[in-house]
Amino acid sequence: MDKKNALRAGAVAAGTTLMMLLMSSPALALTRDDGDDPAPKLSVVETLGLFVALPIVLFLVIAGLVMVLDKSDRPKKA
Repeated sequence: MDKKNALRAGAVAAGTTLMMLLMSSPALALTRDDGDDPAPKLSVVETLGLFVALPIVLFLVIAGLVMVLDKSDRPKKA
């Protein structure tokens, strides 16, 4: 019975994969649609600045504001 279940599971997985590949083929199309308006390409420096540097700067600003505006009651050192 284990071989039958394994064969059945393999057939279901293969059938599902095949159907997903057949249904997603329009996603690989190279023709432009009417409403398609691609943006200009970013350079490497712009990409790194937008997706690496900007999030780090935002994190540091937010962390700094949290530390500066912290109102918890901490014992003051003399």
